[in-house]
Amino acid sequence: MQNSEPRILSAAQAILEATSQAMADDPHVIIIGEGVPDPKGIFGTTLALRDTFGSARVWDMPVSENGLTGVCIGAAISGMRPILTHQRVDFSLLSLDQIINNAAKWHYMFGGQVSVPLVIRMVIGHGWGQGAQHSQNLQALFAHIPGLKVVMPASPYDAKGLLASAIHDNNPVIFLEHRWIHGMKGEVPADMYRIAIGKARRWHVGDDITIVSSGYMTVEALRASHILAQVGIMADLIDLRSIKPWDKAAVL
Repeated sequence: MQNSEPRILSAAQAILEATSQAMADDPHVIIIGEGVPDPKGIFGTTLALRDTFGSARVWDMPVSENGLTGVCIGAAISGMRPILTHQRVDFSLLSLDQIINNAAKWHYMFGGQVSVPLVIRMVIGHGWGQGAQHSQNLQALFAHIPGLKVVMPASPYDAKGLLASAIHDNNPVIFLEHRWIHGMKGEVPADMYRIAIGKARRWHVGDDITIVSSGYMTVEALRASHILAQVGIMADLIDLRSIKPWDKAAVL
């Protein structure tokens, strides 16, 4: 008799599982960043990956954001599928030359003959005691760069499915995880699955007001829609999931 209990994971565990499954499925998938094999595993998202896949595919790097981003771009155009973690989005400001002038443009500079299948994972938002240089949300900056895709999961289910799609995308994908979703729990299938980048999710259907959200603000929007419902206002709540590309058909 099969167990009918839902399988519950945190968003951090879902990100780890998506990474592990992608690495097990494709030897070209590698993960690189500062502190990737750290005992805390970047908020639990990279735990034991080096033990499972070895140091040849799980790289710890020195504090040189521009340099390690260049290494990942080079690996991507050479046939690998790197997952780069900058931990905080703030730190990526030191590597904007590589991201904007190389990763985003390479495919177009060479007439589509070369792809850059690179995922750049970064944490946005703040936690307790975080400084001004550890708390920014810079998704709008990246969304204005031609050649980049920008993904913002709002749940454990979306975190796993969107990361799987990002890893298999042949374009550079900016994957932004709000600090507060890492501990959120929800139902997540055990098998690998993908959520299409650019396809929104409609959480609620309503005729009175439309709320369009992304990332952690979807959680706040859900709370707001429940409050509105108590006073008879039915909200149409759309989670973009990705803001570049964004699902115009769902919103308009």
